[in-house]
Amino acid sequence: MLRTDLEFSMLPNLGTRPVRWRIADGLVPYEEAVETMEREVAAISDGGDELVWLVEHPPLYTAGTSANARDLVQPDRFPVFATGRGGEYTYHGPGQRVAYVMLDLKRRRQDVRAFVAALEDVVIRTLDMMNVRGERREDRVGVWVRRPEKPLLADGTMAEDKIAALGIRLRKWVTFHGLSLNVDPDLDHFGGIVPCGISAYGVTSLVDLGLLVMMADVDIRLRTAFEAVFGETISEN
Repeated sequence: MLRTDLEFSMLPNLGTRPVRWRIADGLVPYEEAVETMEREVAAISDGGDELVWLVEHPPLYTAGTSANARDLVQPDRFPVFATGRGGEYTYHGPGQRVAYVMLDLKRRRQDVRAFVAALEDVVIRTLDMMNVRGERREDRVGVWVRRPEKPLLADGTMAEDKIAALGIRLRKWVTFHGLSLNVDPDLDHFGGIVPCGISAYGVTSLVDLGLLVMMADVDIRLRTAFEAVFGETISEN
């Protein structure tokens, strides 16, 4: 079912300080990313400035708090990391933009559902700027793209693929982890897991949809979309 609860997605900062915007160079090891998030979240909780950190990872799988062991189809294919974010198994790797979003919801709106909807809205706005229609689903977190060129599903509905995944965690109302948007990852790498525990649907990327875009182009649109939903940002690099 299509979700249309955009009224829950606007979470501007009630203060005046812009969100720091950081883009990592190269592939960031997952352990390093978690350590950095832990430090940043603690600082934000103590009153520091909020942060969005854009990274790419080497190929790996992460297991959220709801992960089911049977959904790890190929456990020896890539490193597997247990993580405190919500959700199930996800894949991260080169060509996928991961945005770690560290915001203090006490300064915005203490509403987890609204925050998740806001992240989905950021992705949908980003895709819209590239003429791709991303959609929410009531029963599936993430952002989805309809694929009319593919065979119908077993229930007779149109095929659709996931283009962005979400997984978040909160500590003292400060968020961490965030979203991943498939720009041009190796889609075969998703075959080692049942992504997010959902086997009836596929996975796609911007390049798979026929858009020859660079990561830097996507980052510009992602930042514009983020600012429309969450407010002003300031570059760290």
